[in-house]
Amino acid sequence: MNTLLSLCVPLRPAPLAGLVLIGLLGVACHSAPAWDPVTMDPSPFDALHPPRLVESSFEVAGAEINGLVYEAQGPGPHPLVVLLHGFPGNERNLDLAQGLRRAGWNVVFFHYRGSWGSEGQFSFSHVLEDVAAVVEAASRQDFLARHRVDPGRVALVGHSMGGFAALVSGAELSRVDCVVSLAGANLGGLARSVAANPAAAEQVAASLEGWSGPIRGPGGAALVAEVETSVGRFDTRSHAEALARKPLLLVAAGRDEVTPVALHHAPMVEALEAAGGAEFEAVVIDQADHAFSGQRIELADRVVRWLTSSCR
Repeated sequence: MNTLLSLCVPLRPAPLAGLVLIGLLGVACHSAPAWDPVTMDPSPFDALHPPRLVESSFEVAGAEINGLVYEAQGPGPHPLVVLLHGFPGNERNLDLAQGLRRAGWNVVFFHYRGSWGSEGQFSFSHVLEDVAAVVEAASRQDFLARHRVDPGRVALVGHSMGGFAALVSGAELSRVDCVVSLAGANLGGLARSVAANPAAAEQVAASLEGWSGPIRGPGGAALVAEVETSVGRFDTRSHAEALARKPLLLVAAGRDEVTPVALHHAPMVEALEAAGGAEFEAVVIDQADHAFSGQRIELADRVVRWLTSSCR
């Protein structure tokens, strides 16, 4: 028996000394912190099935895209998160991958075509195709067996543009069971807001151009044009009815100047409410910027706890 546990249930104590001992140990046992996967390593360590970081790759339309698999410890099978970064992907949210892995989830992280060394050309349409291809590959029997994955619990977690991809793909892909969007962008909503304002469209194009260092593909103007021609599919609100049938978490940042709450988060919440979504949760972290720079522990806690309790 564990030493602390055995002390917490003493056998046949002497009347007075035993009461004192029980009282002291009761305080110690009561105050022992519960295990928290966000801030604590798993214990005990499973030497037979240890956590691992595995380099991986996926093929999409003849292009190889780079990926990683964060394998949780234990024999599994483990539920799976596909973690989607934003544009261009400076904040990868890999602290979330670590917390989720400690909580027993496997996590697949990858770079879209044309980004960060992955082959091919970047586009927003390619992002959605890449998500579908990775979800499909992660659902094949060889992948499930090799990484000890539970195909019955697959979640998308995306940040910024990745939030857009998580919402659209979560609505379109039947294999996806749950969706988490973090400061998610509504590209279609953005296109609608600048459609009659050429100066605003040029400003968005310039912003995309300025962030596109690790991106290989069309420039900002071409990306804006792509959004304008795909406005219906790219408007996350148009997927509210499908998303309303799945567990969904929306986390926004109150100080976000990239995907401000009023333009990207609040309209999506309204659309889900109108669609009768009963299993979605929406929260705004007031002091957070777009990258949740000062609230990473709070963000991880919300994501890990919600997935663990709500992704069925």
